[in-house]
Amino acid sequence: MKAVTLGDDGVEIKDLPNPEPTSEQVLVKVKSCGLNRSDLLETQGQSFGHTGGDTKIIGGEFAGEIVKLGEGVENLKVGDKVMCRGGSGWAEYAVANHKRAIKFNPEQISWEQAASIQGNLQTMHDAIVTNGKFISGQSVFIQGASSGVGIIGLQIAKALGASKVLGSSTNQDKLSKLSSYGANILIDTSKENWLDAVLDATDGKGVDVLIDMLSGDFVNKNMEATKINGHFINIGRLAGMNGNFNYDLHAKRRLHYVGTTGRTRSVEENIDVARVANTDLWNYVIDGKIRHVIFKTFSLDDANSALNLMNENKHFGKLVLLTNQ
Repeated sequence: MKAVTLGDDGVEIKDLPNPEPTSEQVLVKVKSCGLNRSDLLETQGQSFGHTGGDTKIIGGEFAGEIVKLGEGVENLKVGDKVMCRGGSGWAEYAVANHKRAIKFNPEQISWEQAASIQGNLQTMHDAIVTNGKFISGQSVFIQGASSGVGIIGLQIAKALGASKVLGSSTNQDKLSKLSSYGANILIDTSKENWLDAVLDATDGKGVDVLIDMLSGDFVNKNMEATKINGHFINIGRLAGMNGNFNYDLHAKRRLHYVGTTGRTRSVEENIDVARVANTDLWNYVIDGKIRHVIFKTFSLDDANSALNLMNENKHFGKLVLLTNQ
């Protein structure tokens, strides 16, 4: 099979043997693969726990058709169309834990959407609802909202009844598009006074829930942008892995500051995250109220071009690989 691998010589397309499912896995003939920031960071030397070995196959998210079942698999059959999360997904065939393979109907959800919707849906539901303790009528600020996961976050906040949905970007063209996906207050974080705009929109109090995609030197202003006793959830580090954290400000605002990632969860924990997210949100996906913006698709052979585009950060929405099989 053809696979996108990461080794000493960087990202390469190689011909490898098809994987075999264990008793708890399904073998999937892959149709489409989602690109996530973690995939890019992995190619730049950070470890994100994907399976592999001497030849590591990249990719944590994919969709396709089940072609073989492990002996312990229940509630799935050969021929089922599934959305999967796990590892080693950028290939013509991949395996997934059967509890992380979610059936879908391609007549309702395209292969491009199926490859990429689950990761972002689960990430943002976990941030906004599970850790952010959001309830209908509260305000939500997606700090760094023009990425694929950020756009999903805006739609989730709107669908669940947020009174105010704030979305930010440093890029004017991207910022202008956010109102089409749920943002009713646009924050230009390229301006020094962006915090004033947040406070003006919230009667000087700050937002109830802030989802931080940026980190870095934004951290202290983000705390000021969150109301006293509000929830500040960190899920991304686009502006830097480190920053000057003002502990006194954090204490004064009595913030519920939580960092969250799927990288250190067990399989069982990730299964539970998926279950609660889909219980709350899947009907909105089927109804078209929550949808990915597919910016561009690439062939598996052109994975390096997709990674380069993500690294340039010039896209708006999601990048997807197609296997064309």
